[in-house]
Amino acid sequence: MTEPLAAGVARTIQTRLVLPPDTNHMGTIFGGTVLAYIDEIAAITAMRHSGKAVVTASIDTVNFLSSAKVGDILILEGVVISTGRTSMEVYVKAECQHIETSEKSLTTTAILTMVAVDSEGKPTPVTGVIPETAAEEKLFKSAQERKQRRMKVNEYAKELC
Repeated sequence: MTEPLAAGVARTIQTRLVLPPDTNHMGTIFGGTVLAYIDEIAAITAMRHSGKAVVTASIDTVNFLSSAKVGDILILEGVVISTGRTSMEVYVKAECQHIETSEKSLTTTAILTMVAVDSEGKPTPVTGVIPETAAEEKLFKSAQERKQRRMKVNEYAKELC
């Protein structure tokens, strides 16, 4: 196993323009479209960190805080905040920048769990991560609590089947 990587090594930023096909009858971006963007940037971030293909294991939290409208710019940022043996938690935030004012607002936050896989689709070990900012450190320290919550949700889901 290699030495842990600083979170910034795999930090990924994407910029997207909100277009009419991305929006609902209110002229605001569909939540599902934002989720697809979030899943994509989380995968890219996790692949950059692990150097492996990844699959989405869970989307633990998604918080839609405000909306983006046609013509707005979405800026998405993904960073690995914790790792397990084969998994990586990725924090994604999306900000909306309004063209006319250049004003930015936080629209969405999410935490996803991505699993690194080998060429046969089997989970494979990943390198650890070293948080760099105060926010990353806080998320890093609370990772075990989130993992336990995911495990409880998974158990509950299995009981429902």
